[in-house]
Amino acid sequence: MKCNIFRITNVQFVQKRFFKKLQVRVRFAPSPTGFLHIGSLRTALYNYLFARANDGSFILRIEDTDQSRCIPGAIEKIENDLLWAGIIPDEDPLRGGPVGPYLQSKRLEIYQEHVLKLINNQSAYYCFCTENRLQLLKREALKCGQVPKYDNRCRHLSDDEVKQKLKKGDPYCIRFKLSSEIECFDDIIYGKIEHDIGSREGDPIIIKGDGYPTYHFANVVDDHLMGISHVLRGIEWQVSTPKHIMMYKAFNWTPPVYGHLPLILNPNGTKLSKRQNDINIEYFRKEGIFPLALLNYVIHAGGGFDNRGGAHYINSYEELIKQFNISKIKVASNKLSPPKLLEFNKIEMSKLLANEKNNKFLVERVRNLVMEAYSERKIDGSLHLDDHHIITILKWAQTRISKLSDLISPEMSFIWIIPATSEDKVHSEYSDAFKILNNKLLEIDTEHFHKSWMNSYLKQFAAEHSIPYATFMKHLRFILSGLKEGPPVAEMIEILGKDTTLFRINHYIS
Repeated sequence: MKCNIFRITNVQFVQKRFFKKLQVRVRFAPSPTGFLHIGSLRTALYNYLFARANDGSFILRIEDTDQSRCIPGAIEKIENDLLWAGIIPDEDPLRGGPVGPYLQSKRLEIYQEHVLKLINNQSAYYCFCTENRLQLLKREALKCGQVPKYDNRCRHLSDDEVKQKLKKGDPYCIRFKLSSEIECFDDIIYGKIEHDIGSREGDPIIIKGDGYPTYHFANVVDDHLMGISHVLRGIEWQVSTPKHIMMYKAFNWTPPVYGHLPLILNPNGTKLSKRQNDINIEYFRKEGIFPLALLNYVIHAGGGFDNRGGAHYINSYEELIKQFNISKIKVASNKLSPPKLLEFNKIEMSKLLANEKNNKFLVERVRNLVMEAYSERKIDGSLHLDDHHIITILKWAQTRISKLSDLISPEMSFIWIIPATSEDKVHSEYSDAFKILNNKLLEIDTEHFHKSWMNSYLKQFAAEHSIPYATFMKHLRFILSGLKEGPPVAEMIEILGKDTTLFRINHYIS
């Protein structure tokens, strides 16, 4: 916990985001029923940028009222993924704040208090309908080709009937009375929106039988009590917004300003799904995608910026905040373009490598990747995982790879581990030649172990010993890397360095 707080403070200092808190207050309110994916990251990012661009506050609230679907560890994972992405809340469950708790499961007394206000002003009522009755209503509606909805039966119970049922201990939930009027609102992204909720839906449950609130009720109460000025959320919630506005009116509260973000689609046009492993933030982290590359990838699929900086440019946090313009968000659904992510990641990798201050961070990322990938293989740390070697590899590979995980692909394995070579895979007729080569390389100065000089030397050596150059390179490549194909041999030698090159040739000879 202390480590997390230190990391948060450090990131905030680096990004220099100490803003005076003004009127704008927005929130990101995920449910811990799954891990953070790219769609929810976009929602968090746009809320964060809107807050920063308006000198406002960004709040993280966890909506965990559906306890049966909560995944252990999901809350901590969401917090860590946001921290990794550089999206740092001003108030959250970890550090608290003036309007907490920020976990809905710890706010049950607040919801109970407020739902009584709606019952007392006759905006809500006790519903005693059994699950069997609700299922019968549903089956009958489907049989008649209608959309299933509650028939509002318990809305018409008298006060005496309600008191008797409560006295008997009959199970109940609490429902909100929907208005028959069409509720309109101005969506700051889509414009004027109208939904006739009353004709399409029955009165919604706001407090379930277990005493927990539903999303619709809890988010209205929390947004009001937490002073949320703007609600930016996915387009799937737009149809529910009139219902929420009705609840605000029932409380005699002023609703926040609403804006709904269009869908982000898979490259094939299908909707994103929590079941897709390749859209989870954890997937991108393990693949060696950098946070800013992922954020630029997200905005590329959704708009919202005056100037994105061009096709071959990656915006910094400060530029993202400065350029963000909510009126520029596209209303049409947008498809993700995975090649764009790799392009952005390559640009970010080059930017990070250009500044030596990032070396420690990059070395640690690569070292962890390698250790995890080859945990069951022999790794010589002093030769293959020292800081200098990793930075050398990164600089050599930055034009060849798009993400850090490419460094542990099979064709790159020679960089980290000793290849499994055997006598029968290298013609015995060249064994003596490799012994001679080993002795010659031992005498050559380290500064000559670069590809241009080494390429000339190897050609000369092959000619002097009457070995076909192509054949010689084929076997030397296999000795050094265990690969039949790969980078040029002289380039391999440059990357591996003198000590490792000699070690591997000796390994073959012995």
